Amino acid sequence: MWTHLERQRGGIGMRGPGEQEIETDRRIVKEKIAMLKKKLEKIDLQNVTQRKNRDEMIRVSLVGYTNVGKSTLMNLVSKSDVFAENKLFATLDTTVRKVVWDAMPFLLSDTVGFIRKLPHHLIESFKSTLDEVRESDILLHVIDVAHPAFHDQIQTVQKTLEDMGLKEKQVIMIFNKMDSWREITFDDLVDQSTKNQIEADLRESLQNKYNCQMEFISAKSMENIENLRVLLKAEIEKMYTIRYPYRTKKF
Repeated sequence: MWTHLERQRGGIGMRGPGEQEIETDRRIVKEKIAMLKKKLEKIDLQNVTQRKNRDEMIRVSLVGYTNVGKSTLMNLVSKSDVFAENKLFATLDTTVRKVVWDAMPFLLSDTVGFIRKLPHHLIESFKSTLDEVRESDILLHVIDVAHPAFHDQIQTVQKTLEDMGLKEKQVIMIFNKMDSWREITFDDLVDQSTKNQIEADLRESLQNKYNCQMEFISAKSMENIENLRVLLKAEIEKMYTIRYPYRTKKF
């Protein structure tokens, strides 16, 4: 494939055709990089304009480690069709949907999954989704509670949010995949009373450890989705009341 790079002739102080071809390829790659950077800047400017047009609405963003079920939950809450698949970075761009609950609208965003030590060359690609997180009013931190290293994943997300200057953002922790957790944790020899006690201990320990609002759900089986809806709706109503105390909202 690379016979065009072979040095057919050359000598001391001379360059072969292969060296010239490499220089040409290098120049082409640099031009492509420059063109892509310009496109990213244009997309970023468009996203800024779009976000300005949505300033009056409460914004909620789904954040979390990659592959924890954010897109599945997005589809469930917003009744939309967002691509969801069991793989790394299934979501690469920000998806925003308008959701209306009892005549109360808000914007729900699905963002790229965080990973530990995100490569620096990917930061620009994810800039628009990270900006969406920065400008959100509420962050729904989705966690795969069935993953053996979910505590480490929580720390990664929290550290990423802290590095972004979002430590003071309101966060609701959503422990997803409770159905999978039960399959891993219990067997047929454990009676229901013991199962209930173990699950209660899990909830109590997580509440004590992270000390924030949280809900335990399964997006796949729709377990406790209504409880999450009630919790989130109450928080959105509070924010609307604080933001527009003397104004009647027209939606």
